[in-house]
Amino acid sequence: MTLEGKTVLIGITGGIAAYKICELIRKFQKSGAATRVVCTPNAMNFVTKLTLQNLSRNQVYVDEFDVKEWKPEHISLADESDIMVIAPATANTISKIANGIADNLLTSIACAFSKQMIFAPAMNCNMWNNSAVQDNITKLKSKGYEFLEPETGFLACGYSGKGRLCSIDKIYDSVVENLKYSKLLEGKKVVVTSGGTIEDIDPVRYISNYSSGKMGLAIARSAKKMGAETVLITTKDVEAPFKVVKVKSALQMQKALDDEFETSDIIIMAAAVADYRVKNYSNQKLKKTSEDELVLELIKNPDILQTLCSRNKGGNKIIAGFCAESENLLENAKEKISKKGCDFLIANDISRHDIGFSSEYNEVTILDKNGGMKMFEKNSKDVIAREILEYIIKK
Repeated sequence: MTLEGKTVLIGITGGIAAYKICELIRKFQKSGAATRVVCTPNAMNFVTKLTLQNLSRNQVYVDEFDVKEWKPEHISLADESDIMVIAPATANTISKIANGIADNLLTSIACAFSKQMIFAPAMNCNMWNNSAVQDNITKLKSKGYEFLEPETGFLACGYSGKGRLCSIDKIYDSVVENLKYSKLLEGKKVVVTSGGTIEDIDPVRYISNYSSGKMGLAIARSAKKMGAETVLITTKDVEAPFKVVKVKSALQMQKALDDEFETSDIIIMAAAVADYRVKNYSNQKLKKTSEDELVLELIKNPDILQTLCSRNKGGNKIIAGFCAESENLLENAKEKISKKGCDFLIANDISRHDIGFSSEYNEVTILDKNGGMKMFEKNSKDVIAREILEYIIKK
């Protein structure tokens, strides 16, 4: 993909892997991108300003108040760039940005940067595993920042472990991917459901399922990256750079979907909604008795997917459901898409232990109402999420 007309801002921090970023700059220049480089003062201990200027064909920024124009550099560089990459990202810089500290030019730009930012960390393995550093990484991820995790191998400090900067190709590809998909859903509202609903028996016990909510969250993240106004309706505790509606039961999920339905363009039902709920909820904890059996009377929950599809009379909304099956995957999926009346149905095999519930990976087959079908082979849920949205947009 050519990056003509795009401006990539590269932040280099004080780590031994700083010298590798010279190759990353060269790749961006070759692709046609305008490349700006900002360094922390400590980065200058590992790579020279002259080298970076020659490779980027631009001024290299280090000092915070070295202002040549009327515009403050930390604002102008943020405004004029389409994406920002911090590589290598040290534990120090990651932690500063996570906590809103802006004590040098790079961290000040990061504080003002409102577009996609990618971190490629590199550090000693013990620093990477430090709980405070991991907490800060989790905090940044929850706000939509992307992390390209370090690789495991021999480190410059003499240790062997996880901490090596990931490949330059991986960083480059991630930037290209983010720029390529940034506008596909601009102007659209995408509503995604995730997680397994909880149906209370009494104040202590409930009926639920093994859904982790990871697939729905990945779809919501991808929709946001593609420029959509994104709403995630979930049973899980999630911090995200888009609207999150926390629900518990199937009835609560239905109510939340009703509230978002009219203004939505695309609805993707990735949640595992309980088919039944307890008919007679007990306000007090049920006590164990001398009986060997306890009988719970269950009643059907509303079929939320089918109800939404029946409301979509004009067909002006795209509605997609999920189908989790342990056998006869495609046969059951074809029957379900016909019965529910949705535009798309994503089928995944929950009998496999390497994908699906709680896994970071998935493999799905997407069916459409016109008989089309496409399989997406095993990959990370983030990649599968992007592929699902691309397929829906294309169709």
